[in-house]
Amino acid sequence: MEFETVIGLEVHVQLSTQSKMFCGASAAYGGEPNEYIDPVTLGLPGALPVANRRAVEFAIMLGLATSSEIRRFNRFSRKHYFYPDLPKGYQISQFDEPICERGSVEFYMGETKRMIGLKRIHMEEDAGKNIHDSRTQSSLVDLNRAGVPLLEIVSEPELRSPAEAAAYLRSIRQLVRYLGVSDGNMEEGSLRCDANISLRPVGQLKFGTRTEIKNLNSFKFVERALEYEVARQMALLKNGQPIVQETLLFDSASGVTRPMRSKEESSDYRYFPDPDLPPVVVEESWVREVESKLPKLPSKWINDLVSEYGLSLYDATVLTGEKAAVEFFNDVVSACSNPKAACNWVTSELFGALNRAGIELEKSPVSAGALGDLIKVVDSGELSGKMAKAVFEEMFSSGKGAAAVIADKGLKQISDDDSILAIIRREFDANEKQLAGYLAGNERLHGFFVGQVMKATEGAANPKKVNDLIRQEAAQRKG
Repeated sequence: MEFETVIGLEVHVQLSTQSKMFCGASAAYGGEPNEYIDPVTLGLPGALPVANRRAVEFAIMLGLATSSEIRRFNRFSRKHYFYPDLPKGYQISQFDEPICERGSVEFYMGETKRMIGLKRIHMEEDAGKNIHDSRTQSSLVDLNRAGVPLLEIVSEPELRSPAEAAAYLRSIRQLVRYLGVSDGNMEEGSLRCDANISLRPVGQLKFGTRTEIKNLNSFKFVERALEYEVARQMALLKNGQPIVQETLLFDSASGVTRPMRSKEESSDYRYFPDPDLPPVVVEESWVREVESKLPKLPSKWINDLVSEYGLSLYDATVLTGEKAAVEFFNDVVSACSNPKAACNWVTSELFGALNRAGIELEKSPVSAGALGDLIKVVDSGELSGKMAKAVFEEMFSSGKGAAAVIADKGLKQISDDDSILAIIRREFDANEKQLAGYLAGNERLHGFFVGQVMKATEGAANPKKVNDLIRQEAAQRKG
């Protein structure tokens, strides 16, 4: 029997607000343990929460970007469970009235566009962090993260492979970074996910028994954990054994999933509306105000790069990986009016140099305008491609513009016909045997003479003119 994989992701996005979700304590990352706490964070008696308006606005923004329905009247609920990093004994979240519903996320798997439906996007607060010390056999609690605002993005169970799940998660990270609602830093826990997975016979509509893998914090781990769980469930089903509904943790060192606890249902959390928080009413005017602030989204950039600039889908997806990259590219095109050359220079030469130097694009020593100027010089025929790469390397190391580097090094392409012909004639005379073979029809020797001329000019001769003039001079010598 053949089985189909069914995956749904619950992605938790930490929002880039200055303060926490329901109080004024700092939401910054990296403070001393328990530095960013206050009575609301600690759940002290009488401390009342107040919703963070900026966090609600970020939720509306993400809802609009995913074509979700924005619920005009939504409320917060208490989700009860007991764990040391949850001071109140409950988490403030949303249950039956989330702020966003029925949206979708678009991404590409190679040349194939995928559209994954969203059940909901809801607001909630984060829990603290337990730190286990094996040396002292004790556990410590850091509540800096407790109360930090989160958006939980719950997909429909429409992902069909671990690779697709990882691609979907990348698209979520890309989107929240474009919007500026989160830095998406998975190493710091700003983006993490829980993965629900089940298998069912191909063609069957009913879902199989699912397991949930908790707290996956890298694209690689998401893919590896799901690959292992697919194989594990497949082996059980083919041996006629049942799948146990349970919550799992992924051991990245061994590459296996391990049981954590039995899988909870919503009834286990005893949700009820939080009596300390009034409903959130989202006026139409607020939605329109947020909509006016939306940046150009990755899907729109990709469409424009392919349809207006003539780039391949692959190049378009590479350039749109980060908002800063596609905006840099767009500025280069504005300076040189050559999208394909701009794409090649940005994705190959610039990205390569930045990677080798360990520098972020925002700190590139070569500005978009300077790179555009270099491309214009190449397009005008003043520089060969080889010379342009040498100029770029100097621009990157010195921060100088193309014109200054060309002047300093005396690097200018030889495009004068008489000068190039003189070199060609000299090479013909110096290589009589090769010339005889070339004139007799050995076309491979054409490349030999191109190489000789380029070597003699140290790459400074215009390659197109070299090719044309070699053929012209050969035709004359044939008589």
